[in-house]
Order: sequence, then C-alpha cells, then structure tokens
Amino acid sequence: MFGAVLALASAGFFGLNNATVRRGILKSTVLQGMAITVPLGVPLFIAFSLLMGGFEAMLGWGMPAWIWMSSAGVVHFVIGRYGNYRATQTLGATLSTPIQQLSILVSLMLAFIFLGENINLLNLIGILLIMVGPMVLVRGRKKATAAGKAKGFEPQFGPGLFWGSVCAFGYGVSPLLIALGLGAESTLADAVAGVLVSYVAASIVVAILVIAAGGRAYLSDLDGTSAKWFLFSTVFVALSQMFRYLALSVAPVTVVVPIQRLSVVFRVLFNAMINRDHEVLDRGVIFSIVLAVIGSVALTADSEFLVSHAGFDPREVRFLIAPLF
Repeated sequence: MFGAVLALASAGFFGLNNATVRRGILKSTVLQGMAITVPLGVPLFIAFSLLMGGFEAMLGWGMPAWIWMSSAGVVHFVIGRYGNYRATQTLGATLSTPIQQLSILVSLMLAFIFLGENINLLNLIGILLIMVGPMVLVRGRKKATAAGKAKGFEPQFGPGLFWGSVCAFGYGVSPLLIALGLGAESTLADAVAGVLVSYVAASIVVAILVIAAGGRAYLSDLDGTSAKWFLFSTVFVALSQMFRYLALSVAPVTVVVPIQRLSVVFRVLFNAMINRDHEVLDRGVIFSIVLAVIGSVALTADSEFLVSHAGFDPREVRFLIAPLF
C-alpha cells in the first residue's frame, strides 16, 4: 500500500511538472527553460545521492556504466525534454500527450530487440490503442484548432507532431541506455547515482547550446514570471523521480509502473486548473488521452498481474498473455 502511495505521488508531481512547464514556455523559449530545469536538477540529485548512498555506489561502477548513463542523460534530458517542451509549446500540454505516449512503444520495441523481452497479444492490443490515440487527435484537428483559437492559442499540428515524435524517441530510447548502464544487479543507490550522472552530462550539453545561442545575453531576455514557473518545474520533476525510486524500492514494478501511468491523468487535471486559458480540453482530446493511457498500461504492466486483478483467471485467458514473439 505504501509503495502504491509513493507511485501515485510520483505521478502527481510529474503531471504538475508538465503544467508548470506549459506556463513557463508561454513567454520564454524552450532552451531558456532547459537552461533552468536541467542544471538545477544537479544540486537536487546531489542531495538525493548523499541521502541514498549514490556516491558510494559510483565507486563500484566500470567505465561502460558511466558512458551509458551519460548517454541516457543527453538523450532523455536534452533530446527528449527539448522535444517535450517544443511539442507542449506548439500543441499545448494536453494535445501533445497522446503523441508523446509513443515513447512507451519505442521502449518496448528496443527492449524486444536488444534485451530479449517478449511481446504477447495483450501488448499488441496496447500498441494498437497507443497508435490510435494520435490518429483520433489528428482527425479532430480542425475542431481542436477552432477551440484553441477561441482562447487565443492556435495549435500547430505539423511542428507539434514532429517535436512530439522527437520527445517519444528521446524518452523511449533512454530506458534502454539506463538498463545497459545499471545492469541487472543494480540497487536504489545505483539508480539515484545514475540520474545524477545523467543530469550532469545533460547540463554540460545544455550549457554548450546556451553559449552558442548567445550565453548570458540570451538568458538575460528570460521572462521573470516564466523563470519562476521553470523553478517550480525543476522541483516537481525532481520530487517525481525521487518518489518513483522510493516506490520501486518498497513495491514491485507491476504495481508501481501502472500507477505511474496515471501521470497522464494528473497532467490533464493540473493543466485544466493552471492553464485552462491556454489548453484545448474537448471530448476528442480526452478520448485520445484515455486510449493512450489504457494502451500504456497494457504495455507496461505485468500481463499476468493485470488480467488476474481485472477478475480473470490467467489460465482461462492464456492466449492473451502467452508470448507471441
């Protein structure tokens, strides 16, 4: 029960993070936002590493672990986060949600190819639902555009779909890099240390990008109100990660991961509360998000655990959970 509460807290803070980012990029650029949210994650995870033994864990790492975790940081916190921010900027937080859920599909395919994981019929149903979500969204783009214009925000579906796909790539590839870096015998201390290393590597890349964009002069144009929202985002995403690791340390993955999928629900709720005047929240958008959530759970949850808790006898629905590939 405690693990489930921690996982729910993680999902809630992740949804809140998304809503604050949306507010921040209304008056500032994506790179300006990343110049705050990425480097400021470093001191937060230094503190977490001190509390959870992360620095001691690093002493036992080999060079491959450092390389994989650094690569994961660049892919996730630079490429994935940049795509996330740009998709949120061009489409809004809610409209971009179904597209970004494709990251789960990317992770599954990579795990199947490189880690030898299996795919069953239930997973295939999840893949179908995740793919249908963006299709529903695109079919309703005229209505969504009209709803956005009425609020002074015109969704840009072309750039939004592109940057949403970049986000899905970054967020989808990074779990494989993390798995390769930490290995099968990793501990909670290794995981926290891994996030710190990833944040440091990403911060170096972001610093280089900011210098190329104009350095201090570029950041001097940062809107003061946006800066405050980005600071909130930095804290919320760090808390989300911390609660995620704590949940995984006291509860099985089959419990934690499906609950964390509720971050999409919190994303909609918090954006409705904080960004109602800057978001499209019609029935078509909500329906596409619901499809993506159901598909995500079908992909991320342990299949036997899922069907048994849905009231089915796993032996009677073996055709759903037996490996196909």
